[in-house]
Amino acid sequence: MYPWEEIDPDNDTSLALIHECVRRKHGVALCSPANLTIRNSVTSAFCTVVNKMEKVPASLKSFYKKAETREEMLPLAGFDVIFMRANPPLDPLMLNFLDSVKDDVFIVNSLQGMREANNKLYTAAFGDTHSNIIPNTHVSKNKKYLIKQINESKSDKMILKPLNGFGGSGVILIEKSAMSNINSLLDFYITNSDGTSNYVILQDFIEGAEQGDVRILLLNGEPIGAMRRIPGSGDHRSNVSAGGTVAKHTMTKAEKALCKQIGPKLVNDGLYFVGIDVIGGKLVEVNVMSPGGITYMNKVYKTKIQQKVIDFIESKVMDRLQAFDRLSRLRKEVEEA
Repeated sequence: MYPWEEIDPDNDTSLALIHECVRRKHGVALCSPANLTIRNSVTSAFCTVVNKMEKVPASLKSFYKKAETREEMLPLAGFDVIFMRANPPLDPLMLNFLDSVKDDVFIVNSLQGMREANNKLYTAAFGDTHSNIIPNTHVSKNKKYLIKQINESKSDKMILKPLNGFGGSGVILIEKSAMSNINSLLDFYITNSDGTSNYVILQDFIEGAEQGDVRILLLNGEPIGAMRRIPGSGDHRSNVSAGGTVAKHTMTKAEKALCKQIGPKLVNDGLYFVGIDVIGGKLVEVNVMSPGGITYMNKVYKTKIQQKVIDFIESKVMDRLQAFDRLSRLRKEVEEA
């Protein structure tokens, strides 16, 4: 994940998960992707280890203030779980390091799932001619093609965003009545200073989007929390990091059906803990790298969603340990026959 010093003690989902683990007396260490290393052919990391506490403060802010840490180089295969919480874009070299321990440690989310779903293209996998769960979407780095799609769209508004953005960064609203700057705007999004180019996403604007979206957290394919995100004044983005606010939300029948439809694929891809963004019953994004929202949902609903997440992880670790014990017993039985 990101460094300990960059944690927002008031609203950080990663801190809520760390706090719950420490509260349960689990050993916890964190490292950034740049701190992965190999020592004597063993994949390790320069870790920030959270020291165990006799009395763990109840509030995240107090916990973060009182927690003490130390630096240690530790082998990754020695852990029970690796929880991926690094912010986008995905670092492919980080995954190459972790490939060597994927059979030894339970990883949330799975490396293959992360490779497939780390950018906004993954959402398109849920849409086809027989399904209407995602807005009409175009992905390209061809400027002429994108302008053509804007002009031919039946909608007066469209959403433009970078393929690897997160937290609402780079998301803009395009209106046909104000197209004079579209060429320079696409040049800015597509062309880098070094001559390389980026893909961008163009989506139909969903009516009602100006009122915000719904963030739903899914654990093992099932929704465990939802909240409505309301755009800030003068901003079409509802991301809290972009100035939006949150409110209670009761999931609609369409949203429940959507979760039921996409849940099995998420689990099959090893995407156990994800956040999805929904507008008008349509899937807009699937966030698999560092989905947030736990602390906001906890405040709104007076709950502790992180407990469900750690319960799930503990059960997965127990399943792996029991499977290993069973295999060991059977092997011993064969050897002694």
